[in-house]
Amino acid sequence: MIRLIVIVLFVVTGQQAAFAAPVTVSGPTAFALAAVVAQPSSLVRSYDNRVIARLFRGNTNFGFTPDAKISVVADSIACTTGNVDITVRSCKLTFSARNRTWERSLTGFQANEIGATVLAAGATSEGAAGSNLECTIDPNEIMKKVGGGAECTFETGK
Repeated sequence: MIRLIVIVLFVVTGQQAAFAAPVTVSGPTAFALAAVVAQPSSLVRSYDNRVIARLFRGNTNFGFTPDAKISVVADSIACTTGNVDITVRSCKLTFSARNRTWERSLTGFQANEIGATVLAAGATSEGAAGSNLECTIDPNEIMKKVGGGAECTFETGK
C-alpha cells in the first residue's frame, strides 16, 4: 500500500513539475506561433505584422532592415474547446506594456488556429496554454531559407 502511495505521489508531483516548465521552440513551429499571436496583438506594429504575413505566405522577395528583429510578446494565452458542445472554441490573449493591459478574446477559426499552434509548440491541452510568451523573428535569417530566424520561449500550464 505504501509503495502504491509513493508511486502515485511521484507521478503527481512529477507531472506538476513538468507542467510548469519553460518551453523553447525554434524554426517553423516558433515562426507559426509568432505569426498567429502577432495578428491579434496590440503590441506588434502593423508593418511588422505585414512582414510576418508575407514571410508566412513564402514571399521572401523583399528587403528588410539589416540586423532588425521583430518581437512578439504575450502575457498569457488561454484556449478552450468544448467537449460536449464541439462547436465551442475560444482563446483569451493578454498583452501588456507600460502599465497597460489589453485582452483579446477570439472564437471560431482564429481561436482554433492559435490553440492548435500553441499545442503543436508544446503547451498543454488544459485551459491555460501558456504564459510569458516571447518570440523573436529575424526576417533576414528567414529569407536565407536555412531553417532559422524564429525562436519562442513560454511557460506552460500557469
